[in-house]
Amino acid sequence: MTEVAVYDTKPYDREFLTAAGGKEIRWHFHEFRLSAETAPVASGAQAVCVFVNDIVDAACVGKLADLGVKLIALRCAGFNNVDLKAAKARNVLVVRVPAYSPHAVAEHAVALLLTLCRRTHRAYNRVRELNFSLNGLVGANVHGKTVGVIGTGKIGRIAAQIFRGFDATVLAYDPFPSAEWAAQHGIRYSALPELLAASDIVTLHLPLLPETKHLINATTLAQMKRGVMVLNTSRGKLIETKALIHALKTGQVGGVALDVYEEEEGIFFEDLSGQVLQDDQLSRLLTFPNVLITSHQAFLTQEGLSEIARVTVENILKLESGGKFAEGTSL
Repeated sequence: MTEVAVYDTKPYDREFLTAAGGKEIRWHFHEFRLSAETAPVASGAQAVCVFVNDIVDAACVGKLADLGVKLIALRCAGFNNVDLKAAKARNVLVVRVPAYSPHAVAEHAVALLLTLCRRTHRAYNRVRELNFSLNGLVGANVHGKTVGVIGTGKIGRIAAQIFRGFDATVLAYDPFPSAEWAAQHGIRYSALPELLAASDIVTLHLPLLPETKHLINATTLAQMKRGVMVLNTSRGKLIETKALIHALKTGQVGGVALDVYEEEEGIFFEDLSGQVLQDDQLSRLLTFPNVLITSHQAFLTQEGLSEIARVTVENILKLESGGKFAEGTSL
């Protein structure tokens, strides 16, 4: 029986991991996040299972290794919150779920855009108050627009193909372009400055790395078309929030849809409805009528959660059997 300490869990995590784990794993679910301070709770576990906001820095890795933990299993694709060098130095394996449901994330990005473009969220609230006026609800088509897709991994490619289905022109940027895929779907790769200047809509689908942090900043925002719409369902720190707010205030950016936020830790995934929000920048963003924010839910589909649980369980069981981890999951 493999003992696994699962941090930062919600009811849906428990449901899907328990269903996938069968009788070979004993789960120990904790609602609090993993950090150097909470690492001792993993005593007796061979593996820990963590999410995007757990802090798995060198100090935390050291404490886990001292407890005998052999595996850190991320139930997400991103791994910027894990000190991989420290893990390697202490012989702690790290695995992730690289492509749990690319369709879920891509579809959520498009759903956010359509909601923002057609002001569906505002119309919904009006009708519930028996206000059937259409004043102020004039929207815009995606058809005929130019969409710039930054990052063409699995999620970015699916998003690009969906936008082609709207008969939009799609430009793509990626340090490692796939010319064959682009030609097949009528998509053109371009340099980043060209993409920013030509796009009516810019959508981000790339990992958070030192070179991608604040990719969207005052300089790149100024290179975009006036009135551009910006989407981010990847990582919050890809966008410099202060610069984004300024661009919204000046009208340089005409609309923003975010499923992630630069300082989301401690806010997203939590019910803060009875409290005063302490994050001034997020509070400011929420005042704009042309900003739509969801709380990091793009992955949250039946299919996505099932795949996360399946791959996570498979990798945990390979720890005991000595087999190979699922393709693309080992870090």
